[in-house]
Amino acid sequence: MEEIHGSIEDSAPAWGVFGDLMSGLLGAFVLILIGVLGVQLELATTLEAEVQKRREAEQRREALEKALAVPLASGRVTLDDGRIGISGSVLFAHNSADLQLEGRQLLRSLVQPLAAYLGTRDEMLMVSGFTDDRPVLDSNRRFADNWDLSAQRALTVTRALIEDGVPSSSVFAAAFGPEQPVASNDDAEGRSRNRRVEMAPVPKTPQKPAEQTAARDG
Repeated sequence: MEEIHGSIEDSAPAWGVFGDLMSGLLGAFVLILIGVLGVQLELATTLEAEVQKRREAEQRREALEKALAVPLASGRVTLDDGRIGISGSVLFAHNSADLQLEGRQLLRSLVQPLAAYLGTRDEMLMVSGFTDDRPVLDSNRRFADNWDLSAQRALTVTRALIEDGVPSSSVFAAAFGPEQPVASNDDAEGRSRNRRVEMAPVPKTPQKPAEQTAARDG
């Protein structure tokens, strides 16, 4: 009997160690399972957000196509991935920021559909100026460089849109100079395509309470 009791006592610590080991493995398994579920949930959320983003982009494109159906049909403007493009030669003479008659008339034809589009969405219109990479040839020294020229052209278009009816709170200007070319600058045709103005709807940035108060006080 003493030998049996001794055997039981000797095996008890082993069972305790085994139980502790199983508890540790079970805890590790639970932690791994929680981690896997967390990764899957994050991936599902990211995928849902991406699908929603693409859906909104498609809706924006369809809305712009509908609003700009007439100008697009004329071939004087383009719509690519939500960006409304106008050739620089239509709007301005070479190395100039003064609107040509044809360009001013074209902008007037865009005001009503753009204002209607912006009036139904929480977006602003970014007017961007672009140039080729050749140095500015300006005998009157009105422009310091291509950045200056692209900025003045964007401002000219922005002011024309505002004068003809686009709310000033819904439009702003941006300059990109020779950056972001859409064609090679190695030939005249490519440089002509790079001299352009683009307009693209972008989401409005929510104002912080302090900014809203400052805007009212100003």
